[in-house]
Amino acid sequence: MRDMSITMSPYLNFPGNSREAMTHYQQIFGGDLNFFTFGDFGITDFPADGTMHAALTTPHFTLFASDAMPGAEATWGGTRNYISFMGDDLPTLTTWFNALAEGGSVGQPLERQTWGDVYGIVMDKYGIEWMVNCAAPE
Repeated sequence: MRDMSITMSPYLNFPGNSREAMTHYQQIFGGDLNFFTFGDFGITDFPADGTMHAALTTPHFTLFASDAMPGAEATWGGTRNYISFMGDDLPTLTTWFNALAEGGSVGQPLERQTWGDVYGIVMDKYGIEWMVNCAAPE
């Protein structure tokens, strides 16, 4: 029997500004960013320069995104989803948290919690909510 592998990568949907959002995330997290437009695949029901698929690949994770299909905006806001970072590199996680907070809002400051870890919640300027948890730093 061969080894199987599975990964899980968030796939975000934006109301026509995924290129802007993903470029912003690349500035925060680094990595390689690739875009495919609807025009690249000859799809004419959407703006030719709209993002059909974007992939930000970093040493830590991969983040995908696309522009929303017309009418999809009506379903937004019905559920709350978070992207969660868990790790033990407090300087990096703090840098990411602060960069995501620029133009957004902090829901829970990044600080030591009763369970011993440093934890916080931030909503970025695109409305994406991020949880950051750093395992019991010294």
